[in-house]
Amino acid sequence: MDSTRAPAGSPDAQISPGKSIAYWSSHPPTVNSMLGGYPQISRTDLRGSAAFWAKLLRQHPPSAPSPMISVDCGAGIGRVTAGFLSDISSIVDVVEPVESFAKETGKQKLEGQGTIGEVFVKGIEDWTPEMGKYDLIWNQWCTLYLTDKHLVDYLKRCRDAIKRPDGWIIVKENTTKDIRDGHDGKDVYDEDDSSVTRTNEKLLDIFRDAGLTIVANEIQKGFPKGLGLYPVRMYALRPEANKK
Repeated sequence: MDSTRAPAGSPDAQISPGKSIAYWSSHPPTVNSMLGGYPQISRTDLRGSAAFWAKLLRQHPPSAPSPMISVDCGAGIGRVTAGFLSDISSIVDVVEPVESFAKETGKQKLEGQGTIGEVFVKGIEDWTPEMGKYDLIWNQWCTLYLTDKHLVDYLKRCRDAIKRPDGWIIVKENTTKDIRDGHDGKDVYDEDDSSVTRTNEKLLDIFRDAGLTIVANEIQKGFPKGLGLYPVRMYALRPEANKK
């Protein structure tokens, strides 16, 4: 049995990277496309990310402040790179599998002083970051395209790419609605883009399996409830000292 394949019958067993790429390649490189037809949530999303980051720095000040090198994984057209990461970083690398989206990143007007560094046109499941390069690895709305096994393996590579013990891996991702809200509390496969929305509990297990310490975990606030969006959680992760 191929160890990279998900167990038969599990939602992530249905994930097809080729189908996901085909789905997104059929969309124009616009904010509307990136946000599933809800461009109005972009400002709230970016402000939520900035607030989460500011809180982390207040609670866990860096031991040696320095120009920060970040990477925007699953960057799309660079919306997060331009609207947030460039404001807190000196250099932002980009990982994006859809070539038309990756090209659009270079056209973005960066809000901060940071510059765009390397652009990797590939999926995160195929990307091996340079060891010890990054202070911050930002993953937003991209981990849902990986099987559980591939996600654990990917996060292990991210763990090894963090420059110092007080660096960060951030995952900002959809999660399934809580069983208390009438949901069945299980992972959900989306046939359209071949993705899996996981439970909070599943993600926490995956992070631990990858040798990461979960420092913070909170829900993005401010999205209009009438849109019926999945809850979006932000996870702040650091390598476990004994699993390097």
